[in-house]
Amino acid sequence: MIKDNGGSAFPDFPIYELDEEGGVYSITHDQQSLGMSLRDYFAAAALQGMLSEPSLRAKPEEFASKSYELADAMLKAREA
Repeated sequence: MIKDNGGSAFPDFPIYELDEEGGVYSITHDQQSLGMSLRDYFAAAALQGMLSEPSLRAKPEEFASKSYELADAMLKAREA
């Protein structure tokens, strides 16, 4: 099952350039140029918030899994 990643957080839009005759054309970008996913962005924001709270103590793996758990909840909340 592929998890919904929310799409691109910072999409890289096509860049328009001129060819030799002065005509405009678009440079298309591949899937990798779309930047980080919105899910990853949400997880990074959640992780940053958790790490800024000195009273929270956990192993790195626990912080990481909780970050993505929160990111998934944020993506789900967007659907409502």
